[in-house]
Amino acid sequence: MQLGERAGLEPAEQLRNVLGRTLLEICHQHDNVVVLDGDLGNSTGAHTVKKAHPNRFFNLGIAESNLVGVAAGMASSGYIPFVSSFPSFLLANAYDQIRLQVSIGNLNVKLFGSHSGLTTAREGPPPMSIEDYALVGALPPFVMLVPSDPASMRAIMHAAADHRGPVYIRSSREALPWIHSKEDFSFAIGRSVVVREGGDVALLGCGLMTAVCLDAAVLLAGRGIEARVVDVLTLKPMDQETVIRAAKETGAIVTAEEHLIRGGMGATVAQIVVRSHPVPVRFIGLDNTYGDSGSLPELMTKYGLTAEHVAAAAESALAAKKEGGR
Repeated sequence: MQLGERAGLEPAEQLRNVLGRTLLEICHQHDNVVVLDGDLGNSTGAHTVKKAHPNRFFNLGIAESNLVGVAAGMASSGYIPFVSSFPSFLLANAYDQIRLQVSIGNLNVKLFGSHSGLTTAREGPPPMSIEDYALVGALPPFVMLVPSDPASMRAIMHAAADHRGPVYIRSSREALPWIHSKEDFSFAIGRSVVVREGGDVALLGCGLMTAVCLDAAVLLAGRGIEARVVDVLTLKPMDQETVIRAAKETGAIVTAEEHLIRGGMGATVAQIVVRSHPVPVRFIGLDNTYGDSGSLPELMTKYGLTAEHVAAAAESALAAKKEGGR
């Protein structure tokens, strides 16, 4: 079964295609936008800028530290560099430059990480980025955005271009189904979106896990449980108001992310809940392990990232709510 199929979502589109189209839109709107590539433009979609604006596209090869260093220099000179690569390479290989130059300098650099999470699948653990939320989350000035579908991808990229300061966008290799409006979806940094109403339990998902949460909500509805689904498009700064409202109005929360549980979205949600309105919280994500090699459906089943796992976690949180525990 495809992502979002149970929830009746429209067929998927590759986010790399959205990236290419949107970068062209942004280049038309901002004369000082440039695109820096780590020899992966055909994979990320950034190569479209090379074709349309060859003087604004720079392929610096497989040298991520240099890639970020050049981006920092260009940002210091008034440009808005969009840096595209796989997050496992970009963040791990260039973290020193990201921290010392971009983060401490609070420079206007936009990092775009394609092929995130487990979606490199059969290529195994090395290219899988399951630590990136924790790495970027530790950098004070960074904004961290995670699109869940083509509409949010386009809106997030425009918001990143307009934002003054460093931004990390975590995209996916997997084609994601349409969750939001194709025509008029609006997005603001720091806000989440409730994509399904429900008062029994709240399912907070990000990236491809938002579609999984919508599928889980259909499963739960068949069992007489109405689940609210929240698309957490901004991981940093997180929408505390929406999280607190979910805790108060449903009394039980499940977080779902294609990332390690430690240092991930769930950890941030738990901090907000504990400080403001403690309720039972359950966490869907990778539990202290690297990914294996296999198809994406196989990996999501192995690591407990399916709609069935989310629904089971929701029932566990509901049972704890009824017992008055956590």
